[in-house]
Amino acid sequence: MKKSYRNIFLSTLVIAAMASCHDLDVPVTTELTTDVFPSTDEQFISASGPVYVALRGNFGAEAFQIASYSTDEGIMPARGGNWYDGGQNQTLHYHTWTVDNTYLNGHWSWLSTIIGVANQTISILEDKQPEGAAKNTSISEIKMVRAFAYFMMMDAFGNVPIYTEYGDFSPKPNSTRLEVFNFIEKEIQEALPNLSEISGVSTYGRANKWTANALLAKMYLNAEYYTGTKRYDDCIAACDKIMASGLYALEPRSSYLSMFYPTNGPQMKEFVFAIPYDPAQTNTFPFRSVNNRSRYDIPRSEVKKFGLPFTPAGSASTLPEYYANFNDKGDIRNGQWLTGLQFMNDGVTPVTVTTTNIGYDQFYSGDSPSAPKTYQVNLTPDVVLRQSVSAFDAGNDEIAWHMGYRNMKFYPDATSLNRNQNNDIPIFRYSDVILMKAEAILRGGALTQGQTALSLVNQLRAQRTTSAPLSAVDLEFIYAERAREFAWEGWRRNDMIRFGKFEGKWGFKTDSDVNHRIFPIPRVALQLNPLLVQNPGY
Repeated sequence: MKKSYRNIFLSTLVIAAMASCHDLDVPVTTELTTDVFPSTDEQFISASGPVYVALRGNFGAEAFQIASYSTDEGIMPARGGNWYDGGQNQTLHYHTWTVDNTYLNGHWSWLSTIIGVANQTISILEDKQPEGAAKNTSISEIKMVRAFAYFMMMDAFGNVPIYTEYGDFSPKPNSTRLEVFNFIEKEIQEALPNLSEISGVSTYGRANKWTANALLAKMYLNAEYYTGTKRYDDCIAACDKIMASGLYALEPRSSYLSMFYPTNGPQMKEFVFAIPYDPAQTNTFPFRSVNNRSRYDIPRSEVKKFGLPFTPAGSASTLPEYYANFNDKGDIRNGQWLTGLQFMNDGVTPVTVTTTNIGYDQFYSGDSPSAPKTYQVNLTPDVVLRQSVSAFDAGNDEIAWHMGYRNMKFYPDATSLNRNQNNDIPIFRYSDVILMKAEAILRGGALTQGQTALSLVNQLRAQRTTSAPLSAVDLEFIYAERAREFAWEGWRRNDMIRFGKFEGKWGFKTDSDVNHRIFPIPRVALQLNPLLVQNPGY
């Protein structure tokens, strides 16, 4: 977490919040009393801290896992029983999740907590005198975070209840997805006039006017799926406002990969909105509150290569169907992957592991199974369930642990002793603005600013690949380009649904039930709120 953002938390008075699954308002005990705090501009900014801490919660964990492991982008099979975790990874892959999937329960609870903390903080600030720009901006920022939480909840669960009043803990029925969409849109539009237009160190990690427009663009791009009404011109208009601000730019090819390093932060001109992370700030709320991507993504055999003070699991990988999008040898984005034979960072010294014959291959049947064996690590593209198909298990040997190409976009942080990382995670990037506008044009939106879908895509690719500019572009290319550009950033499920790809086949998954475009409301939520109605198909 970068210094400017850390100050929000260090100066925020202590809040203890407990999530509730049956309503979206969370009872909170706090020292933020209106008679003493806040009163200055700085204190109003500090008062929004708990909402951002809550947002930081599970974004680096369940939110990503749900968005990735339910798609062709990511898979986390068991290895000798490790990482089976009650089948939650297996059911995400097969689209056989149930109301008891712990990822989904955590996702619902986390988003409910954000909304509840936002409601409580807004209630305090609205009663606080004096009136002024700082107060209005803080309230609008918090409403933006709440709107983003509702967007994620609507995207994942479809029809969800709407809570906006702190202290109202009565069960509420589901609102329709259209009603939730309209609520979010109204919240953003009402917040916009009071949001800051500044981008940089002073507002990094906080929702500004351009964050609001990016969220609107994302909603309008998906509006045909969410509501049945096309909003592509509105998407383009929101993108144009961000472009016209002149505050953001594409990172050049030379710095694309470093945009996701532990040293990233407000200096990244492409970050419209990002969530800062810091190994020193963890588990403030009853969620993981960490970015520990390298724990899941980096093979345990490559500790020395990355200089890590801990042993990663390397349990998650991509699938060949997804990696097939990275077919341009001149594309800098290829560098985010670990594939094939592995070498140390000098590019010459092999990464090796010494084990035994049977440790290398648990099905070894030759002589001397306990004899030592040293081999060069080789990451293979396919995941094979060699030990048990029913248990989603690839085996507990070196062959199994090196199945699947690994993503290291959020480059391992060798300075952290607790597996958490300093890498901030972007939610909206300028490249997304460019590709959203290009897609909206191809889906029927009007041309603006002299830009075409082709010119926009070539603008992006000029900073990503040495290959020649394209002469034509279509929606299928946009779909593939989004895979290349936003790998491991949590947008794959959203993209696959919008492009009608979520019912396809990949890996071991063959399910084609359109009801699975939304997840079931968790069992605990249904038990606590008798007014909730389960989603179709569950």
